[in-house]
Amino acid sequence: MNYSIGEVSRMFGLPQSTLRYYDKEGLLPHIQRQGAGIRRFDEQAIEALRVIECLKKSGMEIKDIRQFMDWCAEGPATYPQRKAMFEAQRAHMEAELEQMNLTLDMLKFKCWYYE
Repeated sequence: MNYSIGEVSRMFGLPQSTLRYYDKEGLLPHIQRQGAGIRRFDEQAIEALRVIECLKKSGMEIKDIRQFMDWCAEGPATYPQRKAMFEAQRAHMEAELEQMNLTLDMLKFKCWYYE
């Protein structure tokens, strides 16, 4: 199945301008073009977008996401680089979670204190 940019925008809750930006940055290599440059997103592009959004939410920069997508296009030989990238991002997220938990503990204490 193919989706229009409007359908994908609604599906992911993203502005169409963001989808166009991702396309311009080469993050969505599976987008098909129809007359007058109309973008059509197939299932491969949708799955790529799910990964991109996950990586963005983890705090990864667009340049690093582009590197990941390039490695994907190169095939299985880049699995070690991809794994290292994800391990580094996981460590980053774990550190952020630890800091957030410390902040949450302080808020819980203050709520308890003021009861």
